[in-house]
Amino acid sequence: MCAFPTSPIGRAFYLQSAVPLAKALLGKMLIHVKDGVAAGGLIVETEAYAGREDAACHAYGRKGPSGKHRTDVMFGPGGYAYVYLIYGMYNCFNVVANVEGEPEAVLVRALEPREGISLMEKRRKVQAVKKLCDGPGKLCVSLGITRECNGADLCGDVLFITEGESIPEERILATPRIHIDYAGEAARLPYRFVVRDGPFS
Repeated sequence: MCAFPTSPIGRAFYLQSAVPLAKALLGKMLIHVKDGVAAGGLIVETEAYAGREDAACHAYGRKGPSGKHRTDVMFGPGGYAYVYLIYGMYNCFNVVANVEGEPEAVLVRALEPREGISLMEKRRKVQAVKKLCDGPGKLCVSLGITRECNGADLCGDVLFITEGESIPEERILATPRIHIDYAGEAARLPYRFVVRDGPFS
């Protein structure tokens, strides 16, 4: 029996801009079912990327989808996965936000492992639970998320987000995003959200 709700959150939840969505995702459960086995955990750290005007966003300055650019999925409606490769070796999982035509997304940076921990340990080759999902690349390895998941419908039954735990507003810390010095003034925007004083954040 699964230890998490098995019903994915509906599309309407994702049809909001990236900043409020990034906060709302805290405490939700991210689940990936692969080869019939589920792995996932509570979302405890996110970053919002707010579209064409946000110099840190991959869709910055882009007019629309080209049919072959990695950001094309961002121009569709919210509730789909945007997965891309960094440093030639690590995948990053993002939740597409907002309505069609508004290319925004939320990077999920860290999870508190809750389901399929032994499988995560096998995938990551570590047995320290706190190190399984404490970074965007690590959580993708732990959950088996690859670029094959790019464009996946998060309202489906393979890669999805469910209700988890309610996080009080006073426990949410907003800070500037990480590793985006190239973005100029946008690097100082408080678009990173973390569960304050949590054991996995």
